[in-house]
Amino acid sequence: MSFEHLDLASLAQWRDGEQPFVLLDIRDPLSFTQGRIPGSRHLDNASAGAILEETPRDTPLVVVCYHGHSSRQAAAWLAGQGFEKVYSLDGGFTQYQLTHGDDVESGS
Repeated sequence: MSFEHLDLASLAQWRDGEQPFVLLDIRDPLSFTQGRIPGSRHLDNASAGAILEETPRDTPLVVVCYHGHSSRQAAAWLAGQGFEKVYSLDGGFTQYQLTHGDDVESGS
């Protein structure tokens, strides 16, 4: 099982479209609270079990980290858990914030 890379332009199209997908942010809890892509769920050791149970295996998953490196490992792990369509966001939240700074959600 493997994952694919997703660029910011494709993510923008997905967010504007009708296709359902789940955004999973693996950054630390403070960074997640301070700013994230709207609609993101925080994925960490505490939430992983619920996310694995609640999310259908055919739902596309987009994994977000700081710069697009750590998300690759998490995406590979999720693919190994049986998810059929897993993506690592190239550039991560840092690049997203630079290009879409007015579209950032914060709070818990």
